[in-house]
Amino acid sequence: MPHLMEISPRAGELAGESERVDLNKLLEAYEREHPDVNIPAQKVKFGTSGHRGSSLDLSFNEDHIIAITQAICNYRKTQGITGPLFIGYDTHALSLSAYRTALTVLVGNGITVFKSIEDEYTPTPVISHAILNFNKNRITGLADGIVVTPSHNPPEEGGIKYNSTHGGPAQASATQWIQADANRILLLGVNKLSKMSWEQASCSDSLYDHDFVTPYIADLKNVIDLGKIRDTGLTVAVDPMGGAGVHYWDHIAELYDLNLIVTNREVDPSFKFIPRDWDGKIRMDPTSSFAMKPLIEQRNRFDISFACDTDHDRHGIVSAEGGLMSANQYLTAASFYLFGHRPLWSAELRLGKTVVSTELLDRVARYYGRNIFEVPVGFKWFEYGLFKEELALAVEESGGASILRGSGGVWTTDKDGIVMGLLAAEITATLGHDPWQLYHQVEESLGVAYDTRIDSSATQEQMSRLAIISPQQVQDQSLAGEKISQCETRASGDFTTHWRD
Repeated sequence: MPHLMEISPRAGELAGESERVDLNKLLEAYEREHPDVNIPAQKVKFGTSGHRGSSLDLSFNEDHIIAITQAICNYRKTQGITGPLFIGYDTHALSLSAYRTALTVLVGNGITVFKSIEDEYTPTPVISHAILNFNKNRITGLADGIVVTPSHNPPEEGGIKYNSTHGGPAQASATQWIQADANRILLLGVNKLSKMSWEQASCSDSLYDHDFVTPYIADLKNVIDLGKIRDTGLTVAVDPMGGAGVHYWDHIAELYDLNLIVTNREVDPSFKFIPRDWDGKIRMDPTSSFAMKPLIEQRNRFDISFACDTDHDRHGIVSAEGGLMSANQYLTAASFYLFGHRPLWSAELRLGKTVVSTELLDRVARYYGRNIFEVPVGFKWFEYGLFKEELALAVEESGGASILRGSGGVWTTDKDGIVMGLLAAEITATLGHDPWQLYHQVEESLGVAYDTRIDSSATQEQMSRLAIISPQQVQDQSLAGEKISQCETRASGDFTTHWRD
């Protein structure tokens, strides 16, 4: 068995043309191949947020999207959701095809759908922002959403996730229902469903063009001090990593008169400009030093640099002095800064973190007299706290976070890489030094923390066993030379019961 995190000799290199995914083969398989629902790996399976797979191994094909979208339509009926559905997609090769498939099913079910003007790519946080804005002060006719994206994952993958009427990733009760219904539909055969053609759906009276760009960008000033960034003349670099926000950054720079440079505007579904990750695969992961190599090499040209992943819900921060910050480092610095620079935030607001995030965040919370709200892995666990404005910010170790508006009101209930990148610029402009330097000041004050991330594959059987493990099954007495005093298999924070009230 190879060592965990064995680094590929090709890590950090660009893949040659013959080594990249065959896009024609990928798209042909999406339309022509049909999964066998009796094979577990080919069934619909919702993870922490949505269903993900590849058409090449029959885990993400048109049948899957028809079944999942129909299941979402059925779920909406059971929940009495009658408002419009906001839909967006990213720049992965399979995303456009899956987006069109989903639209044909949605329109065929008579659902009012809001899509982007000229089918422009739409980042995940923008969909969340749109849902929340539409539903504000409404009791009935609430909107929900779909984002077609496999996040930062390889070019050959596709993904689809459902966002609830509260704007964020749907809770497990919803995704489990959708998953079961989608597999039921697959078993019966999607050919039994009435389905519009793309040509028919695109002309439907229930399909509307929606301006996602203007409201989101105009509202950014209420969550980030963009005036401070402008007034200091800070030189800011952003790498969209070929993702859904690639055309947003120029609008942001123009509206707020920022000295913001987009280092790479290229969009290519093979992602030929992204260096291979640690295992030799291409991932648009802004927390990876291998994928971020192009931006890291340019860092001395700018006061602060950052990148977002393909659907712009994750972020990666690059310091001119310190290079790429780990997610834990930046989120610690950001938390420390925010609690000291958001005077309108209530003293009762808590800091939300996933269980695998650094313990230094707990120290930051104690320093400011705040409580920690610790949850399992998955941003859906934060949705209620952000929606109800009980969490000041919610962070996860994989480079995802969202924060409240400066007023203390809800911003998004899904991760927002755009805001977290701009926050790094605000920190630099306000303090006169960047988040990397701030992090080391926090360490000097609150103590040094050590962390590293180890990625390891797991079989379906292993994941199923881990999901039901009990404290009694853990027999180890020590960890890293220290005695284990307590073993917990459930995080202390759980807002999910509130949605049933």
